[in-house]
Amino acid sequence: MNSLWLDFLTNDARVIHKWKHYFPIYERHFSRFVNRDVVFLEIGCGQGGSLQMWKRFLGPHARIVGIDINESCRDFEEDQISVRIGNQSDTAFLKTVIEEFGVPDIVLDDGSHYMGDLSATFDYLYPLLDRNTVYMVEDLHTAYWDEYEGGLRRAGSFIERCKHFIDELNADHARGELEPTEFTRTTQSMHVYDSIVAFEKGRHTAKFAPKTGRG
Repeated sequence: MNSLWLDFLTNDARVIHKWKHYFPIYERHFSRFVNRDVVFLEIGCGQGGSLQMWKRFLGPHARIVGIDINESCRDFEEDQISVRIGNQSDTAFLKTVIEEFGVPDIVLDDGSHYMGDLSATFDYLYPLLDRNTVYMVEDLHTAYWDEYEGGLRRAGSFIERCKHFIDELNADHARGELEPTEFTRTTQSMHVYDSIVAFEKGRHTAKFAPKTGRG
């Protein structure tokens, strides 16, 4: 399997615009989906190059679905790549995408980067995802920028929400101070990186801490 970084460096197709430290993160979370029948939903199509990159990386069985508000992104469609035009915070639009293509195995939010849009999309899509799926939000440096409805420790920014999600993930151990939620029950892990948060879904078996070995 070729590395995504090498693919990016040698790309001579449509333009790809990504921070270089993202590539190991992508491979860490997406490699297990290679050559499988998966639906990859990319929010924000840019100049179309990343849609082609995901197609090359994931292989011949993957269905790559891009959504964007820019009508010109329709031109990016090709074998395995579909594009639908709409606003990422419009849940009625997202519903039509899910009805057409099915629940995605991977969601990559590289859309508007506005805090309200990130939250609206996450709140609708994340509960729909099945076990063993990944929801990744990138370019979260905008959570610190006022022009994207962000700011350091600003209430409602997606980074601040993620801080709460960490508590929610561990709610089973909060001794009644925080009730477990569906997020608690269906999220196996959160991975926080520079400008990226990745959520991996999966239900837990009973949680306990046994001892083994001879005393």
